[in-house]
Amino acid sequence: MAIMWRNSALAHRHAEIGGELEDWNGMGTAWFYDDTPERAKADYEAIRTKAGLMDVSGLKKCHVVGADAAYVIDRVTTRNVEKIMPGRSVYACMLNDQGKFIDDCVIYRLAVNSWLVVHGTGTGMEQLSAVAASKNCEVIFDDDMHDMSLQGPVAVDFLAKHVPGIRDLAYFGLMQTKLFGRAVMISRTGYTGERGYEIFCGRKDAVHLWDSILSEGADMRIRPVQFSTLDLLRTESYLLFYPGDNSETHPFEDETCGDTLWELGLEFTVSPGKTGFIGAENHYAAKDKERFKIYGVKLDGITPADEGADLLQNGQSVGVVTYGMYSDVNKHNVGIARMPVACAVAGTSLTVRNADGTEIACVASEMPFYDEDKSIRTAKG
Repeated sequence: MAIMWRNSALAHRHAEIGGELEDWNGMGTAWFYDDTPERAKADYEAIRTKAGLMDVSGLKKCHVVGADAAYVIDRVTTRNVEKIMPGRSVYACMLNDQGKFIDDCVIYRLAVNSWLVVHGTGTGMEQLSAVAASKNCEVIFDDDMHDMSLQGPVAVDFLAKHVPGIRDLAYFGLMQTKLFGRAVMISRTGYTGERGYEIFCGRKDAVHLWDSILSEGADMRIRPVQFSTLDLLRTESYLLFYPGDNSETHPFEDETCGDTLWELGLEFTVSPGKTGFIGAENHYAAKDKERFKIYGVKLDGITPADEGADLLQNGQSVGVVTYGMYSDVNKHNVGIARMPVACAVAGTSLTVRNADGTEIACVASEMPFYDEDKSIRTAKG
């Protein structure tokens, strides 16, 4: 049994609507309110057509402050942080000495020497703390700060009723403001591929804000959404989840775990020409030496690929589908897969074999499957 050492102030709200809290990052998280296909479909469709509210406080939130804060983040992450101005944020990766992925994060610059690094299940905090140990810098883990994700096409219309200037907030921008009378930081970020916002607040204000958003947003059909909905949304939006898409879950037969950014398709997170970050030399040396590629698959029919389904070519197992989904909204049956480099070419004929033996014809396909030009998630106004 997992030991949940972190607690969301919203835990009782989740329980009231059927949420059985399961461990994620040490925090009890509402993976399901109702573990049925009907609930999963309704929550997915809410975010794709209206809006959904999700408690993502299980993300690890680290303040990095002090005169050497920028140096520490620059050393630990793949981004040139001096390019990030106060009020802006950026998606980044963290590597180990071997140049292998260990975590991803969003870096928020709050002020000149004040940063917030929000990351998932990897060892990002440990690496930040190790580099900061001998510097004029402090890394502060903050579980008082809670994080609610309001995602979907009507999210901006709802917030515009309560937050002046929200329509001017650019993608990956952030603002310090108030919502329903409480101090919040709102960022134009999310993990759904939809136009969305994350609302950061203090623990004491979390229930008030949660209740107010759902009450005031009811006429816009804003609903609470279970955490597992993210798998459906992220799959068609090419948003990877550590360790679900990584070798930690799908290990190599004869190698230790660890994937390069080139293999994961995350090389874009390295700022052009940047050196000096942990694992940099090995990262650059790994270019064109991919052992596999993360790539998409489009399946025939409406039966989705199982999580971990075999990927076949000419009857031989060549890879694995890390997650699959069928969308009634977008009318596609798609998945994220780990496959040989030679197969990662759009149109390559493959087959998915589910756990029950069902075989489904598919073709390799570029991602994302939804919002291919990313115009929805980056929209302004």
